[in-house]
Amino acid sequence: MSRIGTSAARPSSGIATARPRRKTRSEVSEEMRHEIREAFDLFDADRSGKIDFHELKVAMRALGFDVKREEIQRIITEYDRDQTGEINFQDFEEVMIEKISNRDPTEEIIKAFRLFDDDNTGRISLKNLRRVAKELSENISDEELMAMIQEFDRDGDGEIDEEDFIAILKSTSAFA
Repeated sequence: MSRIGTSAARPSSGIATARPRRKTRSEVSEEMRHEIREAFDLFDADRSGKIDFHELKVAMRALGFDVKREEIQRIITEYDRDQTGEINFQDFEEVMIEKISNRDPTEEIIKAFRLFDDDNTGRISLKNLRRVAKELSENISDEELMAMIQEFDRDGDGEIDEEDFIAILKSTSAFA
């Protein structure tokens, strides 16, 4: 899945050898590259142009990746060419582009579904949509919310189940 586990071996001098890149900057939107830069800059607390283990973990979390300690350590080890315990922006961007490019859209959709389904019924109801609209400060009437549900409710039960939600989002260009 990721380049992280497929790096070329390092010589004992500590100088990194060339690593093949499978994903390129052009495969990620300009908006996403901007978000990657913002996350890096936000958590580069000392403005050194590098981030350490803890800053990397928080920056990746800010971009939607909840990574385990072992993975963060593996990233630092792979990219820390001068063995300072930090990585620079170019390496951070490369890691994030790879992770973003390899996201599983269905998994991301299911995570989004669970944000709507806060009562864990396995369905998005009018009540759930009303709560989300309120949290987003959207003034949407119950009639409009019900119209949304009816448009995508394939089994006609007045709620959107996970299968309906996946079908809705996979039909959009963002997840197609």
